[in-house]
Amino acid sequence: MSRTILINIVRFLALIFVQVFLLKNITLYNLSIPYLYILFILLLPFETPNILLFALSFILGLTIDTFYDTPGLHAAACVLLALVRILFISITVQKDGFDNDPEPTLSIMGFRWFFTYALILTLFHHFFLFNLEVFRLSEIQYTFTRFILSSIFTVFLMLVSGLLFFRRKERK
Repeated sequence: MSRTILINIVRFLALIFVQVFLLKNITLYNLSIPYLYILFILLLPFETPNILLFALSFILGLTIDTFYDTPGLHAAACVLLALVRILFISITVQKDGFDNDPEPTLSIMGFRWFFTYALILTLFHHFFLFNLEVFRLSEIQYTFTRFILSSIFTVFLMLVSGLLFFRRKERK
């Protein structure tokens, strides 16, 4: 089994464990809910085939849906996240210059790129998830507040986890 596959399996299980048993119980006045599990999709290697990316995103979303009792909300949001990831990476990264299929991590891509990447993808995921969850215009202000605060909280946790596991590497 390849080292990359093993790392991603451990990352998948660890992020689900942290999300379900720790972060599910952390909310700030029911306005800010961190969804760190999306970091799995963000950190998949650049050369992950699109079909596999969509399948893994759907499986991740369904797994979270199982624990959160939300029938398909997280699965739909994760599949949208995979689509936005493909578009963002195709616009911003020249994949031909990398060797050994690197991952879009903080240590490889740098702080500015990773922050922009994490912020944009988290905003898309959370906007879609919270609007799909409420699905009415009468609560647009509450939904918008939850969307913004949860996105800030999630990106903050992504940056903290990225800095905890930061290894300095040179970009080619």
